[in-house]
Amino acid sequence: MSQIPEELKYSKEHEWVRVDGNRAVIGITDFAQSELGDIVFVELPAIGAEVKAGETFGTVESVKTVSDLYAPVSGKVVEVNGNLGDAPEKVNEDPYGDGWMIAVEMSNPQEVASLLDANGYNAHINA
Repeated sequence: MSQIPEELKYSKEHEWVRVDGNRAVIGITDFAQSELGDIVFVELPAIGAEVKAGETFGTVESVKTVSDLYAPVSGKVVEVNGNLGDAPEKVNEDPYGDGWMIAVEMSNPQEVASLLDANGYNAHINA
């Protein structure tokens, strides 16, 4: 069974968000990484890039497929997990920890309210 931490918010596209004030750390869920299989490459935006909720901000490549990453919230990228360049498998090993992808300074923090909570996400993946 997939891990779905209670304190996070989730998108229907399988991204998670950890909100800290006006900052949102974003990654893909345990469910998503298990569906993708072994991740071999992650393409992320540069620091300073603008992301818009619902639009792609990068890709994740596994041995099976390449999948787009969708921003759950809008804002400016303030941090990128550079460790994924050398160790993309961190996304498989620790999707909610070392496998995080980007941190965004949110331009519209109200967008978080439209995301799923843990129960809602669990219902979504088991529908």
